[in-house]
Amino acid sequence: MEKKIPLRTCVCCRTSYPKQQLIRIVRTPEGEVKVDESGKMNGRGAYLCKEPSCANRMLKAKFLNKIFGVEIPDEVYAYLKEVLLG
Repeated sequence: MEKKIPLRTCVCCRTSYPKQQLIRIVRTPEGEVKVDESGKMNGRGAYLCKEPSCANRMLKAKFLNKIFGVEIPDEVYAYLKEVLLG
């Protein structure tokens, strides 16, 4: 029997990808927003594909404010830009 590959949807382009191909961004119970390298951090997660167009769109529209329902500081977006776009 084959192992089922979990799929997740990119919050920007709404395309489904295998979970390992996406970047997980999480809002921890303490209210911090972080990039979840392990994919196992506690908190509410959102997935983003590695396409530069999606990363730019997320950064420009500040999608994470809407997704997580909190105002996210500009420093967090600056860090995400560095992580996502190099």
